[in-house]
This record gives sequence, C-alpha cells and structure tokens, in this order.
Amino acid sequence: MSDSAPDAPTGPLVIDIWCELQCPDCRTALDDVRALRARYGDTVDLRLRHFPLEKHKYAFAAAQAAEEAFEQGQGWPYVEAVLGGVEDLTRKGEPFLVEIARELGLDAEEFDTALVDGRHILMVDADQAEGKAIGVTGTPTYVIGGERLDGGKSQDGLRERVEEITDLLLAASGQDAS
Repeated sequence: MSDSAPDAPTGPLVIDIWCELQCPDCRTALDDVRALRARYGDTVDLRLRHFPLEKHKYAFAAAQAAEEAFEQGQGWPYVEAVLGGVEDLTRKGEPFLVEIARELGLDAEEFDTALVDGRHILMVDADQAEGKAIGVTGTPTYVIGGERLDGGKSQDGLRERVEEITDLLLAASGQDAS
C-alpha cells in the first residue's frame, strides 16, 4: 500500500475526549489534556465530545455553552474555565456560564441567546447519542484509534495509556510524535 492510498490517514490523529462540564473527574483530567496538548501539539487533534450526565443539573447547558465558545473561537479556554469552577456552576447555574464568557471577552449576550434558543442542542444530543452507542458510560472517557479508555472509573495510568496508544498510531502512520 502506498502513502497515497485513499485510506491513508490525513491530518492530525484524533483523540475524542468525552467530557461533562460539571464533572469533578473531568476537572481533574484537565492536567492530562494540557499535557497531551503540550506533548503532541498539532500532530494530535484533541476533540471535545459532550456527554452530560443526568445527575448534574447544569451539564447540558454547559455543553451548549461550550459549543458557543468554540463557535466564537475560545472553546478550550472556556471549557477549562468552566471545569475550573465546577462548584460555582453547581451553585450559580446558567448565569455562571454567561459570566465565564464575559470574563473571557466573548459575546456574553450571544451566549445567553444561545442557551435560550437552543441552537447547539442537536450537537450535544448527537455527541451524547454517539457516546452511548460506543459504550461511554461515564466521564472522562477517551477514544483513540477505536479504543475506549474510561477515566470515569479510574484515572490512574490513563494519560500514560493514551500516550502509548497515540505514539503507536503516530509511528504506524509515519508521523512524528513531537
């Protein structure tokens, strides 16, 4: 098979991170996400996937707000800020989501409107449905190269396992890991 075969990988390797923005375990996983970003840079695309859990009242709204932040070009900084304030989200609810947008210099009025008009509901629903279809039951869960790694059960050794799989996949595709 040549490098120009139609099924040869193009672009960065994708790691899907199934996350819930009111989840304390996902906040803990932020250090792993930052480390993966630092290690792989543009070689790997860390893609946020939404998996709001029913036990967290504001998780679904937070997922919609994150989509608005991505639309406004500040997705990951917004996600990190919301996860950093899990307790504030639990206490303040949706106004906290708009407050974070304002603090990051985003269009807070547009955030408020997006939460009211539900423009991002289909994206969040699609992520959640796909997550359920592939067996995601908790957050954070990583999916890389078809392998699902559940960090909701335990995060011990999780980043190392993600890096091991990533390095193998990058080597197999002829891409450099750094």
